[in-house]
Amino acid sequence: MIVAGCDVGSLSAKAVILENGTILASHVIFARPEPEESAQEVMGAALTKAGLKMENIGCCVGTGYGRKSIPFAHSIESEIACHGRGAQWLMPEIRMVIDIGGQDAKAIRLDESGNVIRYAYNDKCASGTGRFLEIMAGAMDISLDDMGGISFQARNPVTISNQCVVFAETEIISLINEGRDRADIVAGLHRAMAHRVASLAKGIELDREIAMTGGVAKNPGMFAALQDALGVTISQVNTDPQVIGALGAAVIARELISGKAMKG
Repeated sequence: MIVAGCDVGSLSAKAVILENGTILASHVIFARPEPEESAQEVMGAALTKAGLKMENIGCCVGTGYGRKSIPFAHSIESEIACHGRGAQWLMPEIRMVIDIGGQDAKAIRLDESGNVIRYAYNDKCASGTGRFLEIMAGAMDISLDDMGGISFQARNPVTISNQCVVFAETEIISLINEGRDRADIVAGLHRAMAHRVASLAKGIELDREIAMTGGVAKNPGMFAALQDALGVTISQVNTDPQVIGALGAAVIARELISGKAMKG
């Protein structure tokens, strides 16, 4: 039984192909101007990796910002349900997922079956999202991929007082002009963002066994900062954290095709 999940977000698109509980292939691309275009491209790349064609897919579930524009999806699910299901499929002990994507952040509490009990999300402001880090990396003229490593070199992290992206960017430029060390600035940014996301998670009560998903989970500095802000240990998923939403969609597709779809 071969199934797939396709997650079309605002900044990236992801696809995962599963066969009998094994990940055959996954792929990530930057989002294209049209969600349908993103879906076609990312799924095509994943199918090529797996040596398959779309007609080999028994069921595909779509999720993400552009889920209603995925032409080959048999069903659609929310990102919240898919990130929860994907994380718990990898690690059955997980009971809370914190997903930081390009344009929003979510905290999700799960039951033992992976169903969503409670959730909170921030999609009104970029300050707790990957876009925030992207803008700040540009202001400091450093690579987004390098931010994690740079932050670990900090000796005296700065305090970032502004939550608004526009004002925070101005604050960063002022700190650079004052001669503050970039590592201290990056570490300060991670701390500020981590505390915003931690407040979101604490608002629905922290649970045991927490996983972090989304593209920002690839940033080791942000991962460490969130652990500090929460005061708990976060489990690292044993696959690309950016594809967990697509993975969860594929898991739900597997349940649908087997007639064992769970509430989500």
